[in-house]
Amino acid sequence: MFKQLSTFLAALTVGLYCHAQETFPRNGAYDERPGRYAFTNATIVVDSKTTIPNGTMLIENGVIKEVGKQAKIPAGTIVVDLKGKYIYPSLIDLDSDYGMPEVTRNRPGGGRQTPQLESNKKGAFGWNQAVQPENDASLMFTPDAKKAGDLRKIGFGTVLVYSHDGIVRGNGALVTLTDEAANKALLNRKASAHFSFSKGTSSQTYPSSTMGVVALLRQNYYDADWYAKEKNKEANLSLDAFNQIKTLPSIFETNDKYSILRADKIGDEFGIQYIIRGGGDEYQRIKEVKATKAPLILPIVFPDAYDVTDPWDADVVSMAQLKHWELAPKNPAEVAKAEIPFAFTTAGLKNKGDFLKNIKTAIEYGLPKEKALEALTTLPASLIKAENQIGSLKAGLLANFIITSGDLFGKDNVIYENWVQGKKYIIAPLNVPDIRGTYSLQVNNQPGGKLQITGSPEKPEYKVLIQDSIKITPKVTLANELLTISYQPDKKASGTIRLTGWIAGSGLAGEGVLPDGTVVPWAATLSEKYQQTAAAADTSAIKPKETGPIVYPFVGFGNETLPKAETVLIKNATVWTNEKEGILQNADVIVQNGKISKVGKSLAAPSGARTIDGTGKHLTSGIIDEHSHIALFTINEGGQTSSAEVRMSDVINPDDINIYRQLAGGVTASQLLHGSANSIGGQSAMIKLKWGTSQSDMLMPDVKTIKFALGENVKQSNWGDVQRVRFPQTRMGVEQVYFDHFIRAKEYAASWKTYNASSKKQSLTAPRRDIELDALAEILANERFITCHSYVQSEINMLMHVADSLKFKINTFTHILEGYKLADGMAKRGIGGSTFADWWAYKMEVKEAIPYNAALMYHEGVTVAINSDDAEMARRLNQEAAKTVEYGGVPEEDAWKMVTLNPAKLLHLENRMGSVKAGKDADLVLWNAHPLSVYARPEFTMIEGTMYFDRKKDEEKQKTMLVERERLIQKMIGDKSEGKPTQKPQASQPKMWHCEDVAGMDTELR
Repeated sequence: MFKQLSTFLAALTVGLYCHAQETFPRNGAYDERPGRYAFTNATIVVDSKTTIPNGTMLIENGVIKEVGKQAKIPAGTIVVDLKGKYIYPSLIDLDSDYGMPEVTRNRPGGGRQTPQLESNKKGAFGWNQAVQPENDASLMFTPDAKKAGDLRKIGFGTVLVYSHDGIVRGNGALVTLTDEAANKALLNRKASAHFSFSKGTSSQTYPSSTMGVVALLRQNYYDADWYAKEKNKEANLSLDAFNQIKTLPSIFETNDKYSILRADKIGDEFGIQYIIRGGGDEYQRIKEVKATKAPLILPIVFPDAYDVTDPWDADVVSMAQLKHWELAPKNPAEVAKAEIPFAFTTAGLKNKGDFLKNIKTAIEYGLPKEKALEALTTLPASLIKAENQIGSLKAGLLANFIITSGDLFGKDNVIYENWVQGKKYIIAPLNVPDIRGTYSLQVNNQPGGKLQITGSPEKPEYKVLIQDSIKITPKVTLANELLTISYQPDKKASGTIRLTGWIAGSGLAGEGVLPDGTVVPWAATLSEKYQQTAAAADTSAIKPKETGPIVYPFVGFGNETLPKAETVLIKNATVWTNEKEGILQNADVIVQNGKISKVGKSLAAPSGARTIDGTGKHLTSGIIDEHSHIALFTINEGGQTSSAEVRMSDVINPDDINIYRQLAGGVTASQLLHGSANSIGGQSAMIKLKWGTSQSDMLMPDVKTIKFALGENVKQSNWGDVQRVRFPQTRMGVEQVYFDHFIRAKEYAASWKTYNASSKKQSLTAPRRDIELDALAEILANERFITCHSYVQSEINMLMHVADSLKFKINTFTHILEGYKLADGMAKRGIGGSTFADWWAYKMEVKEAIPYNAALMYHEGVTVAINSDDAEMARRLNQEAAKTVEYGGVPEEDAWKMVTLNPAKLLHLENRMGSVKAGKDADLVLWNAHPLSVYARPEFTMIEGTMYFDRKKDEEKQKTMLVERERLIQKMIGDKSEGKPTQKPQASQPKMWHCEDVAGMDTELR
């Protein structure tokens, strides 16, 4: 006792002299102790690569002083013997809302609300309230004892906190999970900058889509750069704050694999390597994710099995949902295998207590343990440049560590204590007596059977065996060394035996109460010591759990391996050349290196070529859909009257099943247009339907087009009376929009021309970069081409006159259902018409549409295309073209050009696509019949020499998919039968977009 008192006094004396001065006064006596501890005989896991067996760790004043085998223990140190125990660095979470104000989305109720066009935030802040770089997490942070305790229980000691509100979210603060005041917890008040694709609480109309968010972020970066250089500028506190945080480690929150790619594209434009918080589906596009070079923060959330017991319920679960359920636990292993740096986060977990359980599941699916530990300690520390404070057990770092019973990721591991900045937090008793074994039980000095205690010392499991045939699970309470056991010895008995006692040497003893109330002695004598079963082999060495294959794209009809370009000879086909040669009978076509090599008769097959017999079949160039909305996550940015700054290329969805369906209909390329929610829409994206490839592989970046619109949609005619805020509200106003924007674009282009031509350029500040006006200036320079949504003659005339007066060109009028009324004016100006074959009477604007429209424009010399504007109709554009033969007598070859060569011309791609000619892209379709016949269907659809649709392989795919689907359903049923949690099936249908669609555009914005 005297020795212990001496040690305490020595420690207290050192603390009184050595503790640093504070700026916070206290109401009471100061009692600061150095917290000098030595933890001995422990297995010390310094980091994922370094482990010290039987090591010693010294800490003092919340800092690690020494770690090693031969550490010298100073006098006055409290020694803790951890023989058989482990010490790990405490865990780090880089995506936490701990201690932050709750983000509440106060959307006014009661029907549709009046649009809010401008920010309602008071002060000299930026114009859009979803951009909040001024948010400072350190000023918002308040420690939360309960949440801190919950996180400490699962091993965390440090978290990065920030406001989870808005697109630009301000700076994050690095804090520890101490229960002391905020000044003690705060390690770094400006540790990071944060971004997302979510508007959060902003109720402004703009942005209303993910592509609008991308444009807003891009513009914000350009504005901040200009603001930092401009001398005579307006006050903008948001841009001031943005310039202060943009050099910090930047973390971008996303919710899926394509959002990762989208975020990285923004970072590349501005020279920023984001740390990206993913959505848990990175494995589905791992090569593209790796190519971003972005470190990831991975959620460890795995979906429950769907309850598919009812076949009708099973039918609504998509193949993608089924496969993701099975493969989601494999995601961390796939990321690790790809050598992508990553950290883990608890974000997204409904129950934080599932965190370590899910990590262990990921290990069972192939994640190496060292990678798991790295992802929780050293890697997150290094990502936010805090490796000199946290993340490992090295001298000079904070004393943030956990004491465990064994391997952190072991099945029965227990976290005993979590030390934060040298302060101990008890999670479970450290020295629990091990009472496991088999005991002879006596009650009232009479044999009472056997008591078996198994499990772990911390979580014992109990069984009472009576006459070796009756096995009873008693109710047991063990607190310190006091034990209470209650059980019913016989189901027919009228009561329960209750035993209360204590640990007595190697046995148990105490008093009990029989069912009749008699108080009796009882004892349990150890007869057989518990035999620890052989430890399971290291799970990192166990063969990972087997799963089905990853397919590309990750939906039904996906490919396990992507098809490759071939050298092909197609013989004896009827070839529709769309060239002066016309239709060739019994002709051959050679495809090499993705191009059409030769067209002719009796051609010899090149070395290694595959020969396809085209006898009795028709070979054409692939169909090109000039007006499509497939393969997009959203189509309208309706927040403002002009959205020229947004790009459809930012929201391409390669997983859309409509890509595959349209390949089956002979379509090889589509122009993906913005919708018609505003007068000046967004920049279009031209893609080839390369099923299974990446967004960038599909995209044709050199095609520069943009969507304009006229009519009811842009003035919000059918949006309800509440939508009477956004200009324009009349067709006259639409005309003024065009004048206003193009006049400003002319001035903008002139300012850049003057700046670039100036001999004093270095001393001048460049004009403010405006990405909306950039697009309009490209139209004026004839570098970007307009496709205009149109119906009514008067409006079409209006826009042609505006273009004439401001000297820009209309490239294509799409829909153009009254084109027959002004085809002469279109032909004179070289404006094309992309129309429907026979759509009419579906709204007032089309009441004067006629089925002869395409033919009448054709006879006036207009370049006419037939488009779909509909995911379903695009599968039969060959039949839509055939209608122009019936309605108007268009020759068959010219009718066919309306879905092949003519759209290529309108898109300025006729040098690459639209005809069967040597040197052009090998985008070809082999039809089993005349291509304008209702009986025609493609045998194969080829893009640049690669078979992306093959009818025979499609039949095989359907069979394989049915087998795989049933395998997964049976596996889910097995999970349910084992008592594992399930979820109700949720139908997931692909969205069929149309021009006017604005509702429910982006879940990511919410």
